[in-house]
Amino acid sequence: MPEFKKLSILVAAFNEQDTLRACVEAVLAAPLPDGLAREVVLVDDGSDDRTWTVAQRLAAAHAPEVRIFKQPRNMGKGAALRRAIAEMTGDLAIFQDADLEYDPRDYPRMLAPILDGRADVVFGSRFTGVERKVLYFWHTLANRFLTLLANMLNDTNWTDMETCYKAFRGDALRAIPLVSDRFGIEPEITAKIARNRLRMFEIPITYNGRKYEEGKKITWRDGAAALWFIFKYRFSSNYADSGKVTLDALENAPRFNQWMYESVRPWLGERVAELGVGRGNLSRFIRRHENVLLTDYRPDYLDELRARWSAQPGLRFSQLDMTRAGDYEQLRFFAPESVVFLNVLEHIEDDRAVLRRLMDTVPAGCRVIVLVPFGMRLYSEFDRLLGHFRRYERGELEGKFRDAGFAVEKQSFFNKAGVLAWFVSNTLGGQRVLKPWQLRIYNALTPVFKMLDRVLPIAGLSTIVIARKPAAMHGRGDFIEPLAASA
Repeated sequence: MPEFKKLSILVAAFNEQDTLRACVEAVLAAPLPDGLAREVVLVDDGSDDRTWTVAQRLAAAHAPEVRIFKQPRNMGKGAALRRAIAEMTGDLAIFQDADLEYDPRDYPRMLAPILDGRADVVFGSRFTGVERKVLYFWHTLANRFLTLLANMLNDTNWTDMETCYKAFRGDALRAIPLVSDRFGIEPEITAKIARNRLRMFEIPITYNGRKYEEGKKITWRDGAAALWFIFKYRFSSNYADSGKVTLDALENAPRFNQWMYESVRPWLGERVAELGVGRGNLSRFIRRHENVLLTDYRPDYLDELRARWSAQPGLRFSQLDMTRAGDYEQLRFFAPESVVFLNVLEHIEDDRAVLRRLMDTVPAGCRVIVLVPFGMRLYSEFDRLLGHFRRYERGELEGKFRDAGFAVEKQSFFNKAGVLAWFVSNTLGGQRVLKPWQLRIYNALTPVFKMLDRVLPIAGLSTIVIARKPAAMHGRGDFIEPLAASA
């Protein structure tokens, strides 16, 4: 589990001169788990009362714990929270309204599932498990209806989507591209954390809601708008970076993923290391080999796969950043028959260094199987968004393997029918993300595409290269036999 050091309390304030001081002082006095520092990131959302003056005095009295920022005009709660997220420095975050409706003494309970390594995001529910103030019936009914609709579309079971109290791992929050300006931020976050498959918990909290004469601002118009936002963000592709969205879309093409696996399976053997596993679209097949090491540089991907497959014998997980030379040492100890990474090498600027490090750490006779995108004429804005430094040209990858000391055994093209689709949609059309429906169609047509790969005399959308580390010599001159070929 990571060691968390600082909690960022993100406060969006609009015309809260009467409650802001008491709220911030309660936040500063709230108990926190041992060893956890705090910062208050307060954003004045263009208030036209004395909120900014109060904020300045709080910052002067409690520097550096209280940091303040001012929006140029009233832009909405969502815009203020986005500003606070951009300014925060903590590795944990929690949203805090600037009024006195929510009690900061709930922080330890809100943070506990994250600190224990069980959750990435925690919602505080006003409707479960504790005493509550009696307030508006119609507000409660509308809230529960919106929560029900969000649950139906996102396949979750929250009891309180519209709650202010939401706690996050900092890296998980920063990775979500939020765009809502007003109260649409609540259904947007709810949809996008579900789409990102974050680990979600809900904790009962205390709630001392305000009435309108006490300064409550949300209206029926915000509730009506939330209906639209629930649908909009459930079906939006803008819930993560392009690479993650693409990996998710590929889950809609199991036949295509199996075809990719079958194209390399004859060279894998039974002791396999897969690098850059991502969401596990290929790992679901590779994991069935006798001994398998699954690696990625992103711990969230590994956590997800570990939770799914940790009971399987012969399967292990490890963080490996292919740009860090020291991370490759684990391959020396694992001693794989093969190392495979598909659609990974194009993301690394110094691809030659990757091949040299593999040459230094894998055993003699080990095969390295690589699939990469082919043809720079197809390079598009989508490639750039995915983080591709290149698409490989004919003979380029083979040459780099040989320069690193490997013997190239085979090169072949993969997915020839995909060249035209990629050129039209991405190179010409400027598409910025693969859509799930596109992958579903591709999945249905995979048997046809497999047949076309055998008969079309053209290059493919990708190229596969299989190389082997040659037999080596011990210091005494003893010959080391290469590992038995599996193809």
